Amino acid sequence: MSGAQLVDQPESRWQPRLALLVAATFFMEFLDGTVLTTAIPSIAADFRVASADVNITMTAYLVTVAMGIPLSSWLAERFGARRIFCLAIAVFTVASLLCAVSPDLTLLTLSRVAQGVGGAMMVPVGTLVVLRGTPKSELLRATAFLVWPGLLAPVLAPLVGGAFTTYLSWHWIFLVNVPLGVAAFLAALKLVPRAGADAARRLDWVGLTLTTFGVGSLVVGLEGIGGHGSGVVPTLILVAGALALAGASWWLLKARAPLFDLRVFATRTFRATSTGGFVYRLTISSVPFLLPLLFQDGFGWDPLKSGAMVAAVFIGNIGIKPATTPIIRRFGFKAVLVFASLASAATFAACGMLSATTPEPLIFALLLASGAFRSIGFSAYASVQYADIVPAELPSANAVSATLVQLAAGGGIAVGALFLRLFDHVALFGGGQSSAYRGAFLAMAVAMLLSTVDSLTLHRHAGAEVSRRVVTNPAKSEG
Repeated sequence: MSGAQLVDQPESRWQPRLALLVAATFFMEFLDGTVLTTAIPSIAADFRVASADVNITMTAYLVTVAMGIPLSSWLAERFGARRIFCLAIAVFTVASLLCAVSPDLTLLTLSRVAQGVGGAMMVPVGTLVVLRGTPKSELLRATAFLVWPGLLAPVLAPLVGGAFTTYLSWHWIFLVNVPLGVAAFLAALKLVPRAGADAARRLDWVGLTLTTFGVGSLVVGLEGIGGHGSGVVPTLILVAGALALAGASWWLLKARAPLFDLRVFATRTFRATSTGGFVYRLTISSVPFLLPLLFQDGFGWDPLKSGAMVAAVFIGNIGIKPATTPIIRRFGFKAVLVFASLASAATFAACGMLSATTPEPLIFALLLASGAFRSIGFSAYASVQYADIVPAELPSANAVSATLVQLAAGGGIAVGALFLRLFDHVALFGGGQSSAYRGAFLAMAVAMLLSTVDSLTLHRHAGAEVSRRVVTNPAKSEG
């Protein structure tokens, strides 16, 4: 793929309203992935089942989203991105209503599967719609819109779910999606441009089967490792998923009309998302999971106080957002990625040193900084991954990226839970109730350094055309 460049189309024009619409649908999809956590006891009481049984509704949703992403790329090419994106919003909205009126756990789980089908199409197809209509010079601004749902939803989910459950009922977690979905559907009809469909495009059934089975197995396995049961079965499922994806890779590289083109990995700036970028997303995805547990189990705080403190991460995400694009344009992608990963690793290590006696303003300031560094790194990875991708490869690159994001989100929770188990009986820095959390945060800090190492191998002018940073004789960023 030597010299591959994302050539701006003559009709490309930056559309902030379209990007905002897509971001809003992403927020609904990401939020519904974890928002049920605080509502599980209420749902269990209403359905007269054990709380642990309700976890299947979350797993069913996450697995469906992950497994549906590979097919969504083909659907957008075959039937047109506008048609599939609008269909995705409609399916998600109707499924949300069915979730709210479900009379038992079985119907709620089936409705969550339907909701996952809609979510699986919204994320990659929505991104594709925005990327195709955005000139490369405006890619940083576009990704700034698309990144915030992934940053904010995991942090806000416990607060949103807790508020609805406490002051209304768990049904409102789903009912709120109905008016939002209707508004998004009408806006999509107006804002999403019509694009030609490829009626002759055939579906790669072998590639689809291997990919969806592999991705689904990885998500189920990671969910299992993140639980409290034996790790033998989840490990076997993970191995099966890895083998299926290995077979899928072999097939996709030799097939005449593959489900998606794996040659996108030949571009170094895109490959960064599956190496350092994957590690970065995985580690920071563990923070919204570990922090509330640390504050409640380790410090003895109540859920409200814990949630209010974790909101500092949200404030840091939002506060730094206006400066993210100028920072990337001033220093370039490589420097920003190295800084963001090092700074995040430092905040993880600092979180591991917290105790119940640490002044609360100091904890708040630490989480504020952690949120800011998190936002900078997220935005940089989201932008640089498409810097050298040609238009014909956008659907494949987009589908691969969306799948990796889903795996990283699930992997962060699973790895965080695994570290808590490993350090459960290890006395670190005096032991105590917070000892396991110290070990988990320090392990995550070390893992984050792997992302730093990967970013150091990028060319210093990587993605310069997207960042619009003035350089002399910039080298190609592939390799």
